[in-house]
Order: sequence, then structure tokens, then C-alpha cells
Amino acid sequence: MSIKTDKVIPLAEAVDRYVRDGSQVALGLALENLIPFAAGHEIIRCKKKNLTLIGPISDILFDQMIGAEAVSRVMAAWVGNVSTGIGYQFRRAVEAGKLEMIDYSNFALSLALQAGADGLPCALTMSLLGTDIMARNPNITETECPFTGQKLAAVRALRPDVAIIHVQRADKEGNSHLWGPYGVAVEGAKAARRVIVVCEELVLPEVIRADPNRCLIPGFLVDAVVVEPWGAHPAAVQGFYGHDDAYYVDYARRTRAPKEALAWQSDWIDQIQDRGEYLKLLGPERMQDLMVSRPSPAPAVEFGW
Repeated sequence: MSIKTDKVIPLAEAVDRYVRDGSQVALGLALENLIPFAAGHEIIRCKKKNLTLIGPISDILFDQMIGAEAVSRVMAAWVGNVSTGIGYQFRRAVEAGKLEMIDYSNFALSLALQAGADGLPCALTMSLLGTDIMARNPNITETECPFTGQKLAAVRALRPDVAIIHVQRADKEGNSHLWGPYGVAVEGAKAARRVIVVCEELVLPEVIRADPNRCLIPGFLVDAVVVEPWGAHPAAVQGFYGHDDAYYVDYARRTRAPKEALAWQSDWIDQIQDRGEYLKLLGPERMQDLMVSRPSPAPAVEFGW
């Protein structure tokens, strides 16, 4: 299928155009799935520096980017390895004083992005009152309700410079279908100043229009569309492939020591030109094992009057 537009560009071009040194970059907003690993690896290869990474449960993509010295600050609820626990590169950077960590709860980060999406200066909650997150995070402060005097926590709005969102499919204008768990991807896309959509497949606009309720990211928010099948591996993409647990376990084993971590980065990122080479390294048998084995298609929906 040939669908061309100015928005449909290669991943390397999208990263070069929209991710600047010092940018606030929102990644992994769908929690443990739909994580844009291909985009994160391209950011590393492009040697971007001094980034602030924003995401709730950020998984090993943050750990990899921290290990590559692309990151100076993280705003997140958790950084680690969802299969084994600790992210060794994150821990080493924090202990060495090379990384600033600004702690959020998952809910607080969601509120911050929602406020940014709504054009509000802050969001209000009660859930953070009495926690030490408020003492450590300069973007959260105590206030009171002007109507009742009740104590509240005010969470400053976040407006990332760019959000990179992995989706199942998109059309040439960036109208995107998401399904399964997608966390705060929609809020992040609405809050960000620029949006890069990375899709498993590029489809005709009529495919998107045929199921409008699944179009959670409208094209007018999107600056670039990148077609990158398997671009979220080793994370899962509902309906396409599952979570590669073996990859996560191997990553933990190989990044426990700094020298081994550099070797892992060389093997899986630095020496690889693009995602096509990455998939060759992954191998067809492993890919086949991760693909959907028990289909569960949704019934057709009638949108006529």
C-alpha cells in the first residue's frame, strides 16, 4: 500500500526534527505496553543529550536511555524492569549523582498531563496529602479549596515538548487507532507541544473512519507519522505481539555491571542501523513465538443511522 504525505517520515527524520537536546520527552505513556522502544533507540543513536523523560511506569526504555547518557532528569512514578525489578543503569546514575529524579505517583503524573491537555495550570487531588512525594517534588504543593477550605494537593500541569506515542494503526494524517490498555497516552498526546505517532501499520483514512470511537488521537494533534512494525518490542502491542519476557531477563543479566551494559548497548542499539536490522537480530522464530496465537477479534459495529 502506498500512502504518502508530508507527515509520514522515517523514524530518524522524526527524531532529528522534533527531539532537541534538552527537550522534555514523554514516552511509555501506555504503562507496560505500546512502549516506543524503536524511537528511544533512535534517540540514543542520534546522541541526543540532556533530555527530561516523562512517563508513569517507564520500564527499561528509560533505563536504556539513561545508560546511554541521553538523560539528565526523570519525572516518573517508577523506573525499572517489569520482569525482574531493578533498572541497574537508572540506579547507578542516581547513586552517582548524574540523574535528577522527580518523584510522582502514577495518579499524580496522570493529573499533571491531564491539566496540560486541558490548558489548566494545575490539577487538584487529595491522594498525595501526607506523603513524602510532596516534600520531594517541587511541582506539587499544598493548597486549599476556595469554597470549603479543605486541604488539597495542587499538581503543576505538564506540557512535554514532544510525546512519542506507539499505536496499532494510523492513517497518513496521524488519526490513530488504539485498543487494549493505553494508560495516559491520550492525555500525553493532548498535552504535548509536538506529537510523533509510531504505528504498526499505516492504513487508509476510511479504515480509521469506519471505527471512529477507536480513533483516540486525532490527526490534528500529530506532527509526524512513522511506520515501524514491531517498534514497541520487547513491550507488547495488543493484537500484534506479546511481551518478550526473555528479553527483559537477558537485559537485566547483561546490564548488572557497567562494562556488560555497554556491550549490550553496542549489540542491540549502537551497531544497528535501523529497526529492520534489529528484527534480523531478534530472528523470525522468536518473532513468531511472540505473535498472536489465540485470536480474539472484536465484532463489527454498525455506525449508521
